[in-house]
Amino acid sequence: MEALRACYGSESDSDDSRGSSENTSTAPRPTPKAKESIFLPAPPIDLLQPQNSLDFTSCQGNRVRNFPHIQGNYALHIFIPVRIPSMTWKQLTSSMKIISSLVSDLYVIDVDIALNELCKDDEKFEQLILGKEFHISLGRPVPIKVHQIDSIVAMLRQRLQFQRRYWMEFNKWEAFVNDELTRSFLSLEVTGGGLLEITRQICIVDEIYRLHGLPEFYKNPRPHISLVWALGDVSNLLKPAAEELNKLKNRASPSGRQIFTCKFSGIECRIGKKSYTICKLAD
Repeated sequence: MEALRACYGSESDSDDSRGSSENTSTAPRPTPKAKESIFLPAPPIDLLQPQNSLDFTSCQGNRVRNFPHIQGNYALHIFIPVRIPSMTWKQLTSSMKIISSLVSDLYVIDVDIALNELCKDDEKFEQLILGKEFHISLGRPVPIKVHQIDSIVAMLRQRLQFQRRYWMEFNKWEAFVNDELTRSFLSLEVTGGGLLEITRQICIVDEIYRLHGLPEFYKNPRPHISLVWALGDVSNLLKPAAEELNKLKNRASPSGRQIFTCKFSGIECRIGKKSYTICKLAD
């Protein structure tokens, strides 16, 4: 402000100068010109919504957030990235078509496109559903304060940076419902290889959550990836459908062979719109 006054002067400076002129001259004062209004440009949109803040404008359909938006809060999510091997895509496409025929109003995770519409085009189905990245949650998605970010990321990297590679076996269809009963999910659960390792990682994340006053994960964690979701609690429809898929799998493979396997490749942490690599294993 002082710099502006120095460049343009202030009203008080102008008044003083006019007063001094009146004392030393009797010449008539000129009629002052009307002041022109100066409009400042609008601030950048990034200043109105910081990069890491919670973005609640992208909520589609009738989905309900797990927690309300509070200015200054950042959404925290810690997870293992998972990609489904392409060799199992055709089998999973058939399974999802069966689900679509048994349960209506299902939507693809993250894409939010109706499942029954995608089932009409196998190529598009594989690209938008099976070709995307899924995740296994290692902690509850929760809001945190800005001053907690650096501490949480540092502790996660310290405790989880060095992990050994292991195989994750997804061998069971299961239905889950969130705590608020606002969304239901059809998922593939890890019940064999990888369960012990993932459970240990969840315990470490729980310790870090406790130190920051955050709610811990479920007492008996069931690691899984979710493929589709439905609005509200429709577990009465999804559970029988999941059981039907498990029966079909067991008939096709009496030995109880897994639906698919993939290697553990690392752990990611997403805070707001920013991602942090906690650990990364070379391919």
